[in-house]
Amino acid sequence: MTQKNNPLHGIKLEKIVNDLVDEFGWETLSTHININCFKSNPSVKSSLKFLRRTPWAREKVEYLWLKTNDLPLPTPKPFESKPAQTTSQTSTKHSISSSNSSQSDKPVNAHIWGK
Repeated sequence: MTQKNNPLHGIKLEKIVNDLVDEFGWETLSTHININCFKSNPSVKSSLKFLRRTPWAREKVEYLWLKTNDLPLPTPKPFESKPAQTTSQTSTKHSISSSNSSQSDKPVNAHIWGK
């Protein structure tokens, strides 16, 4: 049993959304979680569709539901920052010379497609 410590195990997303709407209503829910599916013409069906495709929004909804029901909250995820790309990484230098003639035999974007 790998889910014994997961308070969301066995709870459907539809139940979570319905519970939150019953508890707060759409307007208040949209102030707690600032996403358009709760603001603009909200419905359970459209919210479920959005939340299933958007992991960061689903995590916020699940967190609010856990907090509302006084259940154990998940441990915060560590912040993952992506290193900024430097100009040398983003620009590719192309020079036409006789020394690069062997490179011209390679297909275009060979480094991307692995050929």
